[in-house]
Amino acid sequence: MSDHISTGKEFVPRIVAFFCNWCTYTAADLAGTSRLTYAPNARIVRLMCSGRLDPQFVLAAFREGADGVLIGGCHPGDCHYQEGNYKALRRYILLKMLLKSVGIEEERLRLEWISASEGDKVQHIMNEMYDTIRALGPLRLEPARLDGHVPEVEPQVVTPEYTGGMV
Repeated sequence: MSDHISTGKEFVPRIVAFFCNWCTYTAADLAGTSRLTYAPNARIVRLMCSGRLDPQFVLAAFREGADGVLIGGCHPGDCHYQEGNYKALRRYILLKMLLKSVGIEEERLRLEWISASEGDKVQHIMNEMYDTIRALGPLRLEPARLDGHVPEVEPQVVTPEYTGGMV
């Protein structure tokens, strides 16, 4: 895993944020122009739609040293591409199960619906995620096992907490 950003001996988490161009990225821009301060250690990647986020990008972010990944998209029903955020939600649920099966805490991956006018929500979510990841500590990935062992994965029921009642 790559070196972590640090000030002295204090752990400062690395967060990769995949933001929808039309809503969450615009909200992050609004937060910046409104001079709202939030944890500066997040690297934002702009996507045209949260539904276009390939799960491999999330896994690559963790593999390359991210301690947490934040996915931001339009509110359900407001996607500029009709149903992209629903696709993002389905992938998010599968990614959470996959991460759990390989021993990565579920709190390290987060999905948020943030509209273009919610710059204050970007500030709140970024700071909250920073605090959560900092409390978890650095992500220490184990080397890949070569013995062919595949961990058991418990099926997960989709609950309203993930969907906001939208499924």
